[in-house]
Amino acid sequence: MSESLVVCDVAEDLVEKLRKFRFRKETHNAAIIMKIDKDKRLVVLDEELEGVSPDELKDELPERQPRFIVYSYKYQHDDGRVSYPLCFIFSSPVGCKPEQQMMYAGSKNKLVQTAELTKVFEIRNTEDLTEEWLREKLGFFH
Repeated sequence: MSESLVVCDVAEDLVEKLRKFRFRKETHNAAIIMKIDKDKRLVVLDEELEGVSPDELKDELPERQPRFIVYSYKYQHDDGRVSYPLCFIFSSPVGCKPEQQMMYAGSKNKLVQTAELTKVFEIRNTEDLTEEWLREKLGFFH
C-alpha cells in the first residue's frame, strides 16, 4: 500500500517573514531555518540566525532530521564584485525516518515557489555544508 505524497502548506507568518528576508538590506550572512510541523502539516519557522557562516549554519542543523534553509550569503566574485544570493538548501540527512523524508521532499517545491527562489541545493549530510561547497554551487549561476 503506497502512501500519497504529502504537500504541506507554508505558515502565513513564515510567508511574510520570507518576503521580508528577501528584501533585507543588511550585508551580513543570515539564515531562516524551517521545519515541518507534522501534526498541522505546515512548514514553520525553526530558527533565525544573523551573521552566520556556512560552517556555523551547519552546526545548527540536526544530523538526523530534515530542514529547509533560506540563506542570504555574501558572495565575493573573482572580479571583486559582491552579491548577496538567496540560497534554498534542503538538508535531508541519511538516516531520517522515511515518512519524514517523504513529507519534506513532497513540500520542498511548494516552499521554493512560495519563497520565489532559484538557487536550490540539497545536502544529504550536514557536514557537506561548507563555504567551499556553497561557493562551488553558486559558481554555476555566475
